[in-house]
Amino acid sequence: MTGKQKTGNMSEFWLISAPGDKENLQALERMNTVTSKSNLSYNTKFAIPDFKVGTLDSLVGLSDELGKLDTFAESLIKRMAQSVVEVMEDSKGKVQENLLANGVDLTSFVTHFEWDMAKYPAKQPLVNVVDTLAKQLAQIESDLKSRTAAYSALKATLENLEKKSTGNLFTRTLSDIVSKEDFVLDSEYLVTLLVIVPKPSYAQWRKTYESLSDMVVPRSTKLIAEDNEGGLFTVTLFRKVIDDFKIKAKENKFTVREFFYDEKEIKREREEMTRLLSDKKQQYGPLLRWLKVNFSEAFVAWIHIKALRVFVESVLRVCRLLLEVFPGEVAHFPSLIPPLAPLVLPRASPPLPALDSESGCQLGHLSLHPTTLCPAPVDTWRPGLILLPSPGPPGHCPLPLLFLASVPPLHDGQGVLPQY
Repeated sequence: MTGKQKTGNMSEFWLISAPGDKENLQALERMNTVTSKSNLSYNTKFAIPDFKVGTLDSLVGLSDELGKLDTFAESLIKRMAQSVVEVMEDSKGKVQENLLANGVDLTSFVTHFEWDMAKYPAKQPLVNVVDTLAKQLAQIESDLKSRTAAYSALKATLENLEKKSTGNLFTRTLSDIVSKEDFVLDSEYLVTLLVIVPKPSYAQWRKTYESLSDMVVPRSTKLIAEDNEGGLFTVTLFRKVIDDFKIKAKENKFTVREFFYDEKEIKREREEMTRLLSDKKQQYGPLLRWLKVNFSEAFVAWIHIKALRVFVESVLRVCRLLLEVFPGEVAHFPSLIPPLAPLVLPRASPPLPALDSESGCQLGHLSLHPTTLCPAPVDTWRPGLILLPSPGPPGHCPLPLLFLASVPPLHDGQGVLPQY
């Protein structure tokens, strides 16, 4: 059964395995009755098919594998969601509409979950179903790494080039703000320098630049760019006085910016920027579509893993209890199940842990079938445990009824789970 309760804008979901009845409705109704009193959760049935259970040893192995696969799937989904955020850096407000499962929002998918028989046939052994899920997620992760690595490398290169075009005049590239006409080129004697002048010193520069050194070309300065701190001026002078001019300029708090005008290099940088922008645009669409499709695939697989995990754990706990109960003395467990043709089993020794609410699992010709949830936690098995005859064939573990409940997180001292 599924259940959901919102805390702020978030929903927390609990998958709950409970003893079922003939129609698998009574437990859901009782859960709704209890949780509706305090508006604890919204509950829906979480349907899973009849699986081929196999041996107890195989279930124990699957339990460990599913735990690891669950963690891996969750990590993969988070990485894919973060990749969508990074790819949609200019449209972050639309990220949520691209994180869907089978075309619907994630909450709707979980609360209306249906097992995908085509992808994960329930008639196959559970180990085969788990293997299919594991291979699917491994392939998605491999593709994610290769696709995002290529896009990230392209994005990083582009960002480095763009970063050079930002900042102040002391650090940014000048190739995109100067032109050929700003320089004296191909001269054996003359050279054009670029000088950064603080804004308050514009007047001083214009009055003094010609006298900062000998052999400065008169009226050769021109303001070609400026930012919040200062302006970029040109000045033309003879090559042999460059060092002297730099020293005098520094003394007057004028900074000569090292720059050599290379038309071919500037053209190459501009073409590189254009190419990278084009490549990024070409990769954006296919990568986003791949992320959308495979995020959905990974999320759907993850919920199937959750279903398998709670099923396996439910069956394992009951089967383990029955295996341990069989050798002991007579025991009764009053009030858990109605005394319908009870069969008495020997008591286990030493006492077993508390009985969780589980569905029945047959051992030999006996089966435990609680029909109500425990009214209170039980510390040990005691004399008087009642077990009912099994309705199924030997070796069959009846399917537990699953609930999905979404509830706010419980904090120490701030509430307790309802008693059924």
